[in-house]
Amino acid sequence: MSATTALAWSPDRDGEKISPGPAVLTGSGQAFPPGKSQQEYWDGFYGPHTGHSRWARAVFLDAGCSRRHTAVDPTVEDISAWSTGQRMARYMEEALPLATRSATRALESSGLAVGDLGLLAVVSCTGYATPGLDIRLAEALGADPSLQRLLIGHMGCYAALPGLGAVSDAVVARRHPGLLVCVEVASLHVQPPPGGGGPRGGRDLEQVVAHALFSDGAAAVVVEPGSSPAPARLGPAQPGLACAGLAVVDVAARTDVGTADHMTWDITDLGFRMGLSRRVPAVLARHVGPLVDGLLQANGLRRCDIDGWAVHPGGPRILDVVADRLGLPPNALALSRQVLDQHGNCSSPTVLLVLELLRSSAPIAAGRHVVALAFGPGLTLYGVLLRAV
Repeated sequence: MSATTALAWSPDRDGEKISPGPAVLTGSGQAFPPGKSQQEYWDGFYGPHTGHSRWARAVFLDAGCSRRHTAVDPTVEDISAWSTGQRMARYMEEALPLATRSATRALESSGLAVGDLGLLAVVSCTGYATPGLDIRLAEALGADPSLQRLLIGHMGCYAALPGLGAVSDAVVARRHPGLLVCVEVASLHVQPPPGGGGPRGGRDLEQVVAHALFSDGAAAVVVEPGSSPAPARLGPAQPGLACAGLAVVDVAARTDVGTADHMTWDITDLGFRMGLSRRVPAVLARHVGPLVDGLLQANGLRRCDIDGWAVHPGGPRILDVVADRLGLPPNALALSRQVLDQHGNCSSPTVLLVLELLRSSAPIAAGRHVVALAFGPGLTLYGVLLRAV
């Protein structure tokens, strides 16, 4: 039995103790700032700032993104020389509206009001302020002062999944709905671009890749207590029933601390600077199979039992490695590639974007399973097993 289904017991009408159902995702919402094509970003900013370098252009335009979103548009406003203090002041101005819109849409789609919530959890790694974004968001939503909050910071691209696990556990234990909001403003951290006609070293390449991939956005999900009997006990798949929600069955993590220097997010005097080694895909190749198999075996499942894969699109090579190591069919990660193409890598919200696209565009039959995967600093891999209800 997973942690999300074993935390609480409640008496039925006759006083007998019964297990509550697992937490269920019942609503979602997204928000993005304006966007431009990858070519427009290159022509309007990155091309001129790299001396129209051929190698930088090739890397930039081959990142798997045809379009991205930027709250701070570098073709309009060059903040690459801004101090970290200036960028943090701007963070709240940009992040709060995105978080508010995505949260409002998620509540509306679930049919709940903010007063129904027992927990508000906010995930972000691209900015800090105190009072924090969680407090400001609760205020913007009109929440009661007694609403409990959780702020998850600086975990990076995989943070939505431990966030989902924490909210699910709280929902099961306390039997009140929760709201998870992931918001990132990566465009605040544009670095002084490398110059010249060729790479001056690995750090130049890392910055071009980071600037080519990362994007801004917010994604929110409402998590509600499952009914009893638990949705996880529905029995065999029922093809005639559409997926109304996704129950959180189990969460797994795997961290290779020996490769901690492969992916970094360092606070500098000029904002946060990404370190991104070309060895990351090889590390993921070693660990993604054992992580997924362990998660599935703990719940009596195999890879062939999974009907949908929501994989964080950290880049084209990341998706290629995951598909290869898990032996997935050719189109299994098509939705992950679609999100990367249309939205770029938005860091923590991105896997939630894929999960919602999977739920809405390719409905999963009730009783069938989905796996969400995300990766980030550590190097860390997170997986969540969900069941359509």
